[in-house]
Amino acid sequence: MKGKWYTVQTLSGKEMKAKESIEKRSTLEGMDDYVFEILVPQERVTEIKRGKKTTTNRKFFPGYMFVNIDLEDEYNKIREDVWYFIKDTNGIINFIGGDAPVALTLSEIEDIRNALKADEKAVKPKVDFTTGEVVKIKDGAFENFEGSILNIDPDRGKLQIEVTIFGRSTPVEVEYWQVERTN
Repeated sequence: MKGKWYTVQTLSGKEMKAKESIEKRSTLEGMDDYVFEILVPQERVTEIKRGKKTTTNRKFFPGYMFVNIDLEDEYNKIREDVWYFIKDTNGIINFIGGDAPVALTLSEIEDIRNALKADEKAVKPKVDFTTGEVVKIKDGAFENFEGSILNIDPDRGKLQIEVTIFGRSTPVEVEYWQVERTN
């Protein structure tokens, strides 16, 4: 395997632009022999905004990306040309480790890749609820009922909520988009 994997801190929200810039510039500036791969781990999530279902990409590590580069020469000294090539890219803040960047182990990068493979097929609903939280049902047969969340099923995008119907506690199942937080 060529090179080592390093973590690079980026401006938040600029991870993909920095990646694209490095990829374009590496060809133009002859860095293809030193820059091998750039990884910005993200997953696809769905959420309901203003009554419409949208699918977006959510980054696993906002503000960071991983680069597989040949940063050291045969004497284990940092190649300044590669170092400055990465650091001078718009959106890049620095390597993790500063002037002495720390390479990731192969098992760490494999864990990240395995997490990406598991998430490739399934589009996950965006979950920002917690068990025990009180919510109001805003759509469906139980509209305007309030209850506390008993269970969260992120794979199916469903919540089990305990509501009081005719004086009895009853668990009902609703989708994430059918509820809203109570203030």
